[in-house]
Amino acid sequence: MKQIFILSCILFFYANSSLAQKNSPDVKSHAALVFNAKNEHVIYDKNADKVMPIASITKLMTAIVTLDARLPPDEIITIENADVDKLKYTTSRLPVGSKLSRHELLKLALMSSENRAAAALGRTYPGGAEEFVNAMNIKAKQIGMFNSQFVEPTGLSSNNVATARDLAKLVAASNGYAVIREFSTAFQHSVSPGNKRGQLQYVNSNSLVRSQNWTIDVSKTGYLNEAGRCLVMHTKISGQPVVIVLLNSWGKNTRIGDANRVKKWIESNQVISKHNKTESDQRILLTAKPSLSNNH
Repeated sequence: MKQIFILSCILFFYANSSLAQKNSPDVKSHAALVFNAKNEHVIYDKNADKVMPIASITKLMTAIVTLDARLPPDEIITIENADVDKLKYTTSRLPVGSKLSRHELLKLALMSSENRAAAALGRTYPGGAEEFVNAMNIKAKQIGMFNSQFVEPTGLSSNNVATARDLAKLVAASNGYAVIREFSTAFQHSVSPGNKRGQLQYVNSNSLVRSQNWTIDVSKTGYLNEAGRCLVMHTKISGQPVVIVLLNSWGKNTRIGDANRVKKWIESNQVISKHNKTESDQRILLTAKPSLSNNH
C-alpha cells in the first residue's frame, strides 16, 4: 500500500511538472519577469531576484534623473573628451565637438542607446557626474530598487547591476514620464551635430517598436559581454498594461523571440488576469526584500 502511495505521488509530480512546463512561455533569457502593471500581479518570472549587469537599460534611470532635475531641454551641450568611452572603447557617431540640445541627447540615448549622449547628460548635471550617479542611486531606492547599484550613466560598466524584479519597477516608473515614452519608442531621429558632417540618421535599437503587432509605451535595449542582450518594455497585451524584462539573452535575436513568445503565451492562455495561488503569483513585485550582495 505504501509503495502504491509513493508511486502515485511520483506520477502526480511529473504530471504537474509537465503541465507547468507546457503552460509557461519558453523563455531563453537567463532572467525574466512579466507582470501586469495595473495590479502588479506577477505573471511569469525566472531568476527574477538574481543581481546581474544591466548594460544600457541603465539609460532609463539616466533619463529619469535628467528629467527630474528640470534642466533646460533646449540648452546646447558640447560632446567633450570626457564623454568618450574609456571602459569598453566603443565607437560613437557623435565626434568630440558635436553640439546638441539636452533633449536631443536624451532622445539619442533612449532611442538608439548613444553612449556619448548619456555620458554628456551625466557630466552636465548640477555637481557633475559624481552627483548624477548619487542621484541615480537615491532614485533607485525611492522606487524600491533595493537590489540595484549604478556607477555611471551609460551602462558600459558591468558594475551597473540590478535584478529583473527591480528593473520592472524602473520600467513602471519610466512609464510615468511622457518624454521617456515618446523618445524610447520613436522609430528614428535625425540630428545635425554642427561639425560639417551633415545630418546623422539614428534608428531605434528595438525592432519591435516598428511592428504592427505590438503597442509599446516604453522600450530599452542593452548589451554588454557581461550582461548579454537585454530588453525591457512597457506594453499592452490583451488590453492590459504589461511590463516585460528580459536579461542575458544568449543570441542576437533571442530577446526579440522571447518577447514574442511571452506575448503569444499571454494571449493564447489568457493568463493576464489570473490569480492562481502559485509561488510566482504570490511574490508580488513591491514586496521583494533587499538582497544585494557584492557577488555580481
